[in-house]
Amino acid sequence: MKISGMDHIGIAVSSINKAMDFYNQALGLELSGIENITDRDLKVGFINTDNIKIELIEPISEDSTIAKYIAKKGEGIHHICFKVENIIESLAKLKSGGFELIDKAPKDGAEGSKIAFIHPRSAGGVLIELKEVTKEEVS
Repeated sequence: MKISGMDHIGIAVSSINKAMDFYNQALGLELSGIENITDRDLKVGFINTDNIKIELIEPISEDSTIAKYIAKKGEGIHHICFKVENIIESLAKLKSGGFELIDKAPKDGAEGSKIAFIHPRSAGGVLIELKEVTKEEVS
């Protein structure tokens, strides 16, 4: 598996609009788009910076994993996401190395991507997302 860089940092928030008060007013950052991921009861907002995105993740139901995360740990950094060129190959290598996967197969993510998560127990307590990107998106 070859990591080609970081894609984004995921931040769990109760409200994207409320969170944007800080990111816009304090840091001058703009929201580049919002997308609903209905099968996971999420709304995600993207903030683009020069070299990494910030993904604001808002629950749209109390049953979503993000709502449960916020109830247990509060708002804040939820995960970091790395770019890979072949997610199926990456998952196979992790599995053969004995690492615990949350997703044994890729699932649909935001922006039409294929994603999968590595369990925090295998990553020093950090939730890691892998996102498949094309060779053009690597840089």
